[in-house]
Amino acid sequence: MPRQTDITKVNLKLEPYQIVLRPLVTEKGYHRAEHQNTYFFEVHKLANKVQIKEAVETLFDVKVDEVRTQNRHGKKVRGRRGGYGTRRDWKKAIVKLNSEHKISYF
Repeated sequence: MPRQTDITKVNLKLEPYQIVLRPLVTEKGYHRAEHQNTYFFEVHKLANKVQIKEAVETLFDVKVDEVRTQNRHGKKVRGRRGGYGTRRDWKKAIVKLNSEHKISYF
């Protein structure tokens, strides 16, 4: 019998704007965008590589060559009154575009 998370992944229909949550604009990401035509995005945790590729192509009108993903675990943090907690887990997508296409953030 499948677990609840397996059923959710199969039946989940996400729109492109629900899959790509935000671009990650960092120094490393800006360097990779200029030199390797690779862009970083925070994406929905249940989205797969095919869904991410289709969402980026739809939202930015570009041709995607490759998608790589990373599941990032939330860091442990300490509160002001001595309490402990964790930040949320999130998923990162590294999207390499065709050499003819670019994404402009600004």
